[in-house]
Amino acid sequence: MIRVLVVEDQRALAGALEIAIGAQPDLACVGAVGTVEEALPLVAAHRPEVVLMDIHLPGVDGVEGTRRIRAGHPRTRVLVLTADTSPALLAGAVSAGAAGFLAKDSPFPSVLAAVRAPAEGTMYVEESAFTALVAAVRAPNGNGPVRARHGGDRAGLTERELQVLRLMGEGLGPRAIAERLVVSPHTARGHVKNVIAKLGAHSQLEAVVAATRSGLLQMPPERD
Repeated sequence: MIRVLVVEDQRALAGALEIAIGAQPDLACVGAVGTVEEALPLVAAHRPEVVLMDIHLPGVDGVEGTRRIRAGHPRTRVLVLTADTSPALLAGAVSAGAAGFLAKDSPFPSVLAAVRAPAEGTMYVEESAFTALVAAVRAPNGNGPVRARHGGDRAGLTERELQVLRLMGEGLGPRAIAERLVVSPHTARGHVKNVIAKLGAHSQLEAVVAATRSGLLQMPPERD
């Protein structure tokens, strides 16, 4: 069972998401609130696997909310829900530890697929956010998402970790990486954890962005 917390100040949308998530046999909605201040105690109480987080919220915004949740509960994945795909905003959310992005006008099947992705350790970037994320990654140094903290062309990664990084760049989570490399899931999770740590990242998405900015990965071309 994947536990999900919805943080969205548009009550109609929050209620609809709560109903859609709760209707799934493998998902459970532990709450739908409109502010980060309301969300934090619920995260502490229920330890949801996924938080569906709006960016523009009253009081503390979704970027800072993502940072606080990830700092206190690193096992919780935050999926950003937004209608604003400005590169600077996406860059900030990536640096805060967001596991992916989902457009507010996405159909419910896409929302449900997106909720399942970060819970499985897989990054998720919805189509409409992809072009803006590419722009954020290609922004001049200092204006985009984080770069790898370690020097050198390989950022301290072993050959196997570079293989894992390339698979992470394809959007694969630890389980799929294990199948591709014919190793145990435990081994794959260890490699993913090492890659994320060596790149100074907080999530698979942030690691992929950092690796792209440092030249370890090639960002795919913008989608038409």
